[in-house]
Amino acid sequence: MIRAMNEEETKPTPEEEETIPTPETQEEEAPQQEVDELTKWREMALRTAAEYDNYRKRCVKDREDFTKYANRSLLEELLPVIDNFEMGMQMAQQDTSSMIYIGMSMVQKQLTDFLSSQGVEPIECTPGQKFDHNVHEAIMSKPSDQPEGSIIRILRKGYNLRGRLLRPVNVVTAAAPAEEAAPEA
Repeated sequence: MIRAMNEEETKPTPEEEETIPTPETQEEEAPQQEVDELTKWREMALRTAAEYDNYRKRCVKDREDFTKYANRSLLEELLPVIDNFEMGMQMAQQDTSSMIYIGMSMVQKQLTDFLSSQGVEPIECTPGQKFDHNVHEAIMSKPSDQPEGSIIRILRKGYNLRGRLLRPVNVVTAAAPAEEAAPEA
């Protein structure tokens, strides 16, 4: 009788039978868990591959940009020398038959060719043109009869390096004409 009681106590009730995993239910759940786990790992692998591909493309672009613009600081330091040389050329133009002028014009052509080969292009700018803050730098503005915001004078040439601004054009812009103050009585 003691033995029969122990067997009855160990038998699960009908409610407990539903919650106790049987070998059949364990076999059904295991493949689904494996599929879910495999799906999770596959998605993670695809995401990691995409991130790596984006990183590789970004590195290639950064390397190309570095190569394109590596000599930027050297060219920026060379531009004031070219400015001074051009001022000398303006003075030498008074006697175009002199050997000094002829030699200076040959050097100017070499400098222009060198800048072009490095991807440096002068920014086109003329008086009367509308001021563009992307390529112009207003050093000062003067009252003028020209439309407000137009360029009156160019103080220093500007340059682009392969489509990027290397140095802006320094300009004087037109301001509205100054109102004369009425004398006080």
